[in-house]
Amino acid sequence: MGKKKKQGHNQAPSSQSSKKEEALTLQDQLNGDVLAKLKQAKKSLVEEEQAKEEERQARLAFERKQREKNMSFEELLDKFGDQGSKF
Repeated sequence: MGKKKKQGHNQAPSSQSSKKEEALTLQDQLNGDVLAKLKQAKKSLVEEEQAKEEERQARLAFERKQREKNMSFEELLDKFGDQGSKF
């Protein structure tokens, strides 16, 4: 039963400092122009997605109206039944 050598205390700070250096160098590499371009690209993608969602909602509303428009008398009677006013 031999003694175990302790590891880690000297290695941990160096690995943390290298991670900090990587983060700083990455941040340094991203200058204002690149950051602005990325923000603009994100904004345009969000706008595209919103436009697609609005188009999908409009298409669903149109299809619903078309189904109601093309209902047969039997389907209308089943749907609305005796809800109308009686004379």
